[in-house]
Formats: sequence, C-alpha cells, structure tokens
Amino acid sequence: MSTSTRGRPRSFDRAAALDKATRLFWARGYEATSIGDLTAAMGIGAPSLYAAFGDKATLFNEAVQTFGARYGQFIARALSEEPTAEAAVRRFLCEAAAEYTRSDCPHGCLVMSAGVNTTSGEVADMLRGLRERNLGLIRERIQADIDAGVLVTDADAATLATYIGTVMQGMSQASRDGASRAELEKVAELAMHGWVATTPEG
Repeated sequence: MSTSTRGRPRSFDRAAALDKATRLFWARGYEATSIGDLTAAMGIGAPSLYAAFGDKATLFNEAVQTFGARYGQFIARALSEEPTAEAAVRRFLCEAAAEYTRSDCPHGCLVMSAGVNTTSGEVADMLRGLRERNLGLIRERIQADIDAGVLVTDADAATLATYIGTVMQGMSQASRDGASRAELEKVAELAMHGWVATTPEG
C-alpha cells in the first residue's frame, strides 16, 4: 500500500464518511470533537482525513453544509410553500418538534448547538451567520405579509422573527435535554398563541 493511500479503506465512501462526521459534530459540538474521534467514527486514518477533507475546521464547514442540505431544509420549504407567514411558522415549528427528536439522528439542531463553548471565532461566526440568515428569511416572509395587509400586528417583523428564532433555539436545547416530540409540539402550539396577528375583515 502506498503512503498516499495508507489509512484509507479500498472501498472508501467519502459521502458516508462525511455523514458520520456530521453526526458526530451534531452530537458533541465542534470543540468537544477531536480528530481521533472523527477518524474512529469515519473509519479512516488521520492522513486520509486530512487528504480527503482538509483540517478539522474545513471538515466542520462541509459537515454544516451537509446538515443544512439533508436535515435543515424544512424552514425554507414551509416559508416557500405556505400561503401566509403564520401558516409557515406554525408548520415549521411543528416540524422542528419532529426533526429535533428523530430517533435516527442526534437530537436538536447542529447549527444551534455545535458552537457552544467553542474557542474558534471562525466557527462561532459561521454558525451565527447561518442562524441570522434563517432569521432573515423568516423576517422577510413576515414583512411581505405585513406589506400586503395579510398580517396586522403591533409588533415589527424583526421582533416576530427573533421571537420565533428564540423559541426554536429553546426547542433544540430541550430536545437535547430529553424533551419528547409530543412535549415540543405543545411548546410549538403555545408559541403560536404569542403570534400577535389578526387577519383583516374582507
């Protein structure tokens, strides 16, 4: 076996290895996941990990993108498919209760939890940027309904979006602490009572 391939199985499946890394970062967070943890989970040696994925930060960035593509699209789908912001929020909060408690995945949301206690400013900034992007999508959808007269509220779009984002972060952490899907669905239902909105007559 040549030096360039040592540590990498002949049947190396990059996508499968990346999914294992994603789940490990998801379960443990960036800071608590070591290169040794990653190589053990992915079934490759450290030289092969670096050759295939780069350093830990680069691998984490790719893992976050994988998480978003495979597990994090339910917010964008609801925002694009539902007729109103209120319906979209109601839908993705209920879907979050299911997604955050899946039996086949780590609980919670990687983007919300993986940066806890990290000493890497780059990682923290990247995750914060993703969270802010999601809040921006929610805010834009709410503002569109306000502008169209569909949503009448004394609160502004930014405040409502921050409220929903805060609820989702709490749901994510609660799921990691053992909250069930049914419990989180009740939280989602209660959160909608705080949705200060009415539909105008006619």
